[in-house]
Amino acid sequence: MRQIHRNALTAIILSNLALMSGQLQAQDSADPPPAGQAPQVTELDRVQVTGRRAADRAAIDDKRYADGQVDAIRSDDVGRLPDQNVAEAVRRLPGISTVNDQGEGRYLTVRGISPDLLNVTLNGQTSPAPEPDGRQVKLDDIPSGLIGAVIVSKTLTPDMDANSIAGMVNIETLSAFDRQGTFGTASAAYGYNDINSEHPYEFDGSFGGRFGPDKQFGAVFALNHSDRKIGSQNIQNAGDWIEVDGQFVPEGLDMRQYNTHRQRTGAVANFDWRPNDDTSLFLRLLYSKYEDSETRDLLAIEFDEDGISPTDARSGTFSDAEALRALRTRSENTSTLTASTGGEFEFEGDRKLNAEVTWSRADKRDPHRDEWGFVQGDITGSYLLGSDTYTVTPDGLDAYDPSLFEPDFWEPESRHAVEDLYQARLDYLMPMSIGDGSDLQFGVKYLHRKKTADENGRAYEYDDGPMTLADVLGKPMGSIFGNRYFIGPTISSPAANAYFDAHGGEFEEDDEGTLSATLAGDYRITEKITAGYIMGRLRFGDLTVIPGVRVEHTQGDYAAHGFDVEEASLDQDFNTFGSRSYTDWFPGVNFRYDAGENLVFRAAATRAIGRPNYESLAPFVQVEDAGSAEPEVTMGNPDLTPLMSTNLDLSVEYYVGNRGLLSAAVFHKQIKNPIYEVTRDGQDGVFGGLPLTNAEVGTWTNADKATVKGLELNAQYELSFLPSPLDGFSVGANMTWVDSEAQGLPGRSDRVPLLNQSDRVASAQISYEKYGFAARIAYTYRSAMLLEVNEEEREGDIYVDSLKQWDARVSYAFNPLVTVFLEGSNLNDAAMRTYMGYRNRMAEKEIYGWTARMGIQLKF
Repeated sequence: MRQIHRNALTAIILSNLALMSGQLQAQDSADPPPAGQAPQVTELDRVQVTGRRAADRAAIDDKRYADGQVDAIRSDDVGRLPDQNVAEAVRRLPGISTVNDQGEGRYLTVRGISPDLLNVTLNGQTSPAPEPDGRQVKLDDIPSGLIGAVIVSKTLTPDMDANSIAGMVNIETLSAFDRQGTFGTASAAYGYNDINSEHPYEFDGSFGGRFGPDKQFGAVFALNHSDRKIGSQNIQNAGDWIEVDGQFVPEGLDMRQYNTHRQRTGAVANFDWRPNDDTSLFLRLLYSKYEDSETRDLLAIEFDEDGISPTDARSGTFSDAEALRALRTRSENTSTLTASTGGEFEFEGDRKLNAEVTWSRADKRDPHRDEWGFVQGDITGSYLLGSDTYTVTPDGLDAYDPSLFEPDFWEPESRHAVEDLYQARLDYLMPMSIGDGSDLQFGVKYLHRKKTADENGRAYEYDDGPMTLADVLGKPMGSIFGNRYFIGPTISSPAANAYFDAHGGEFEEDDEGTLSATLAGDYRITEKITAGYIMGRLRFGDLTVIPGVRVEHTQGDYAAHGFDVEEASLDQDFNTFGSRSYTDWFPGVNFRYDAGENLVFRAAATRAIGRPNYESLAPFVQVEDAGSAEPEVTMGNPDLTPLMSTNLDLSVEYYVGNRGLLSAAVFHKQIKNPIYEVTRDGQDGVFGGLPLTNAEVGTWTNADKATVKGLELNAQYELSFLPSPLDGFSVGANMTWVDSEAQGLPGRSDRVPLLNQSDRVASAQISYEKYGFAARIAYTYRSAMLLEVNEEEREGDIYVDSLKQWDARVSYAFNPLVTVFLEGSNLNDAAMRTYMGYRNRMAEKEIYGWTARMGIQLKF
């Protein structure tokens, strides 16, 4: 079925490209496609269609002719999305928001469901996850210039992987058969970052076409590279909010300056061979590389609770505080390689067989994640609270004198995570003599996942010697956050490392810290999923019913370290193991009813699974203070039960040709076994082979159940009915309301929201395109969402505050070959902010500034 969709989409793209060239001009018509044929593109009044407007129309057609509820975004006519990466482009679709890193979109949240539960595929096959802790796929690794389209499926059919509680995002790369003739594109951009005055740049290009006898061979090559130096400024509560003399006050303040150098490189090579109308073979290759290096300078003032003296509800003084100056340097290199081959074969009687095998690898290396720390005590000063942030002001100059800061710790670390995916699938489709052009489809899929993580770290404490911060002083730093917070002296990493190499005898290794940093994060996980399905597409006039069932058998084997930090050795092998084997059935049915020429109703009842994250499944056991009255245990839980979701969806869509649409959808998910991280006191048992009593145990556990329900509204329209030149305007807006709650969480009697779920998600944009000129301004919004759950009370829950962001882009096409553009992102300097329980109790705030880019695009 996937290949059938590709053929349909190919027809859509070809027709829209003809529109872009002014070759296709007609009147409105929106008849559904005949059974078994590719969808007809809705043709329009006599108006030339180019660029962004043509891409929007193709995306509307994707939605209109899909089996289930989908939303889509397509690259513009020069083959690139307007945002920095895939996540940032897709966030403008209904019900979708992003989880950001350093101000850039990294993961997608669909309808309030965690990115861990979103199935991300590349050309229809599961993408590997490079991160060592979870299953979420980083979408900032993939340069946007390599992408042809992104399709978000919010309801499932049995031919899709069941590991899709949040839905499925399929990233498509270009095929030569998506375009007419030989084509090529190139673009380059140069920019300015407000917060650090650096200049990001990027370039990309693509070339493809068909060749050979009867043009039966096709090839596409694409290359992209971007280089960004990102700055961000951060303040954090040094601990919790505590009650002192009847007033709630923070436990201090951390002030951080980040300097990040982020580079992306990607390449695509796609090959096709279509020797006749019945055979189509392909080879898809994608490589992406993500390099990230960062320094973080820190000044922290950590209060002594006994030294806090509130003056009133907003201000007070402190004494006996500790000042910490730290420097963290890290580098990250992530590469992803995917190779996929297969084909579609059509036999007599409109029977079709799709076959595909895929191998992919995500390799994430952090060669170093090192941190130095210097401290001094007896700091006095004052604090002033506000509704958004607060300030901490030390008295005198002691907190800024490097000669008073003594070494506290030196912690060099490295880590390496690899995920290999082997996939194979067969899909067979045959017509049925039921209704009007019905068909039966069935298939099998096998996925074999190998995931390993290896961390190595050392922990050193300063023992005795003359060293102070003054011996390894770096370049002093001024103020951050508009001169509100002064940092002052910093640490030079080369000088500090050289001092350690020359004076190692002054340092003492913290054996327990070294063991924890080296063993706790290591694991080996093997997961095999064998799946089969059968489904029908039963067409009865204007009604299409898609019933079916999928079955998946999961076999998981897990290995990790169990250790007592006082007894273990660094070279020990894996000594704790776990395994799980389970089989699940996923029945489902989708309905589509074309109530009129432009009106479509959809309904779906489906089931999905969410397998636990790798970090929580790994059977590691870390024991500290085993001989004390209250030993501490941190451990994974290989016995975690997968999440199971029953999904009900209903939607209505009204199309105005393919110039616009109005849609509304309601959804309800009943989720069993949501997973949360918990800590339990007073536990007796055997942990890592040690019998313990009254232990504090931190692990992951299943809660009882959760529900997610919501309403999604979307409107998009070209204002082509207006008189010229106003007929070049287009508008779009969407809003999603979501409500979620989980119950049965250990330690909590109340109901809590799901993690990373916003109650409201919205975006709006207005664009103009005419006479070669194009402009767009876009607004995105999401409300606050729960980040961490406190194990006792809601006052300790940590929320990510709401986010509002403006972006804009203008361009001018001098001719069909050359376009220049200027774009700006985060024009309103939207910040990332978290708070604890109540919005006026800030936990963290980070600012990024705005970024502008200008460039040129070429095509032929």
